[in-house]
Amino acid sequence: MFDVIVVGGGPSGLSAALVFGRQHRRVLVVDGGRVRNAPAEEMHMMLSRDGFPPDRMLAIGRSELAAYPSVEVRPGTVSAVSGSVGDFEAVLTDGTRERARRLVLGTGQIDEPYDIPGLRERFGRGVFHCPFCHGWEVSGKTLAVINSDPADATLAAYLADRFSSDVVLCTHGAEPLPEETAARLALRGVRVDPAPVAEVGGEPGAVSVRFADGRVLARGAVFHKAPTRQHSPLAAGLGCEILPDGTVRVDELQRTTVPGVAAVGDTAKLPAVPTATTLVVLGAADGVRAAVWMDGDLFREDLDRDAARA
Repeated sequence: MFDVIVVGGGPSGLSAALVFGRQHRRVLVVDGGRVRNAPAEEMHMMLSRDGFPPDRMLAIGRSELAAYPSVEVRPGTVSAVSGSVGDFEAVLTDGTRERARRLVLGTGQIDEPYDIPGLRERFGRGVFHCPFCHGWEVSGKTLAVINSDPADATLAAYLADRFSSDVVLCTHGAEPLPEETAARLALRGVRVDPAPVAEVGGEPGAVSVRFADGRVLARGAVFHKAPTRQHSPLAAGLGCEILPDGTVRVDELQRTTVPGVAAVGDTAKLPAVPTATTLVVLGAADGVRAAVWMDGDLFREDLDRDAARA
C-alpha cells in the first residue's frame, strides 16, 4: 500500500509528490500527461521561471522526483477511486488497481471555448484567457474580448485600464449589456460590438475577428474567458462537496469534505475565493500546502497506532 496516491502530474501534483518524497513517504503519481496550460508557450509570475515553457518546467519537475526512490511517477489515467481514509483504491484505465492511505487530487479543469471556428485552435496562441498571464506581452496592442456573459465584461475594462487604449468587447449576439456595465466600459473607452462572431483567424500578433455580417476586426490579440469544467469526475464520485462554480470545496489545508482526500490546483478552491486561480505558482503552492499537512496527519495516525499497540 502507498502512503499517498497523487492523481495528476501538473505543477500541483508534482509539488505535492516532492514534499512527500523528501519525507520518505511511498507515493504514486498517476500522470495523464494533459495539463491545462499545454497550449501556452510561456508561463509567468513564478519567480526564477518567468517566461519559462510550461512543458519544460514539468520535465524538470519529473527529473527532480527521480532523486527520491519512494516516489513513482506512472503514466496513465485513474478511472475510478473508492474507499475511505486509511484505505483508498484507485483503478487505472489499464486495469491496474493500487491502494493508498490518502489521496491528493490534482486533476485540474478543462477550458471549453465558445463554438466559434478558429477560436479553440488559437487558444493560448493569439487567444488568451488571463490578463495576469498574458497581458504584459500584448501591452499597447489592439485587443478584443469575446464573451457573452455580462459578468465577464469587466475583463475588457481591465485590459483597457492596464494594457491597451483600443479594446473592443464582442458580445457574440448576446442581449444588450446592463446599463451600469455599459457605463463602466465607456469610462475606460471600451467599444462594444454585439454582432455574432463567425470566425477567428490569423496568427499570433495579428488575429482577425470576422463577424456574421461580414465585417472583419483586425486585432493584435484576443482574450476569451472560456467556460470550464472539471477534468475528472473522481472528486464528485468520492462524495466531495462541489461548489456552485464546479470546483471542489477545500479548507485552508487543501482538505476536501471527504476525510483523507485533498484537492489542489485549479481543481479546488476555498468557498470565499471568487474563482479558482490558474497561476502555476499558486497551483504548486497548493500541492506543497496539502502535502505538508497530510504528512503530519499520517505521522499522527502512526503515533496513535503504535501507542495503541504498546
